Amino acid sequence: QLQLAVSGGGLVLLVGSLRLSCTASAFALDYFALAWYRQAPGKEREGVSSISNRDGETYYADSVKGRFTISRDDAKHAVYLQMNSLKPEDTAVYYCAADTSYRALVAGRVSWWGKGTQVTVSS
Repeated sequence: QLQLAVSGGGLVLLVGSLRLSCTASAFALDYFALAWYRQAPGKEREGVSSISNRDGETYYADSVKGRFTISRDDAKHAVYLQMNSLKPEDTAVYYCAADTSYRALVAGRVSWWGKGTQVTVSS
């Protein structure tokens, strides 16, 4: 059973930056594609960014392109989401997700979820 632990959320000012971290229990993290999802109040959960476990291919939602960067460090069993130029509409609970298929992850088919962390952008 893969377990994902998320940290790094909090309150940040408009156009500020925040870095989310997700550490995994898997001894071989390179077996998994990883992603970040978020859910804002009253909205459905949406995919923010994903990263492949094979060739480093990445996906970003249009709303975060150019502002967010996903990265992974398999040696540290971790995936990160660097969030810059934050906007109030980025306020949401952010979740780490994993699947053995990158394509499935991008399509929203997630096998493992971490607990969420609240990100609040204040203007």
